[in-house]
Amino acid sequence: MALENYDWFDDYAEDADDIQIGEYDITATPNDFNVMTLNSFVESGAVRIPGFQRNFVWDIGRSSKLIESLLLGLPVPQLFLYEQARNRFLVIDGQQRLMSIYYFIKKRFPRKEKRPELRLIFDEHGKIPDEILHDDTFFQTFNLKLTGQLPNHENKFKGLNYSTLGEYKTQLDLRPIRNIVVKQNSPSDDDSSMYEVFNRLNTGGVNLRPQEIRTSMYHSKFYEMLYYINTNQTWRRLVGSKEPDLHMKDIEILLRAFAMLIDRDEYKPSMVKFLNQFSKKSEANTKEQNEYLAKLFQSFIKACENLPEDAFLNRTNKRFNIAVFEAVFNAACKSAFSERKEIEGTIIEESIHVLADDQEFIKASKEGTTSVLNVKARLDKAHELIEFE
Repeated sequence: MALENYDWFDDYAEDADDIQIGEYDITATPNDFNVMTLNSFVESGAVRIPGFQRNFVWDIGRSSKLIESLLLGLPVPQLFLYEQARNRFLVIDGQQRLMSIYYFIKKRFPRKEKRPELRLIFDEHGKIPDEILHDDTFFQTFNLKLTGQLPNHENKFKGLNYSTLGEYKTQLDLRPIRNIVVKQNSPSDDDSSMYEVFNRLNTGGVNLRPQEIRTSMYHSKFYEMLYYINTNQTWRRLVGSKEPDLHMKDIEILLRAFAMLIDRDEYKPSMVKFLNQFSKKSEANTKEQNEYLAKLFQSFIKACENLPEDAFLNRTNKRFNIAVFEAVFNAACKSAFSERKEIEGTIIEESIHVLADDQEFIKASKEGTTSVLNVKARLDKAHELIEFE
């Protein structure tokens, strides 16, 4: 069962139309950073590749063409960076170009089959550790792979690497690349507009989901906790997919469940803005809070261990029913959360069916799903009907 087929997913989560960029003070400033400056930004962690970006996908030939263009002084597409803070940037558009430069200067090119693993290593360390960089199972030597002839003369760069460029090395280091730095000036405590800027400016040919953008903007220890619990095997069985979803829809389900548990009284549409604000708030979570939330989820999973794998599936179309899961999670966890305890007992399967078949619950799940009244109706009905043994 594919996660993109979730029942009620589209109209329940992605209502972002009320975000008006005109309400914010945003600037887009052109800068000409040279190649060495950009590389040092990546090396130091000042520039970060967002989580929604694809893995590095260029082959060595395409990356070589970029380096050749820089050596020849040919124009290359500009980069878009989002300035989170002074000397702290996220790449909105330009990952492939930026990483091609980084790998060329390191004189190493990533092997295709190792790139997903390298991405996790890069996210963890902010760079590629030297012992990985020099491991031939992960990388090969980055010698420029170019055609033998350029128009009217021999290609003098073919087969060279960063160390063997000779007099052209300094020329490459100082070659400027146009960067557009996007920054939200005000309000300083609300970066909702940047969510929309990411959505509009990314030109990688991928239709970004809200959670893909959100994950990049609000990466934190809380989000690392979500990634961890998302691999729980009982949860994977219940959600109907052995592997985490590429577009992070399963992470969004977990995020929304915790957001409604913790900040239900603060909820108001849109759901996108609510989840953005909760994500930003959760950046300040203590280590103890994140550990408790992980234990609470694990106790919920234990309470579900006797449920069949289709417990949260719509019995008509067999799609994962997000509304039912969220309501059951809230009903199961609310009392324990208020007392900083873990859940005791197991959820009675039949009570989930009773909830899913309840006409008031169904009505609140089909139209105006993100209205305050319907969200409240679903959660209240679950508290009334979900039973334990």
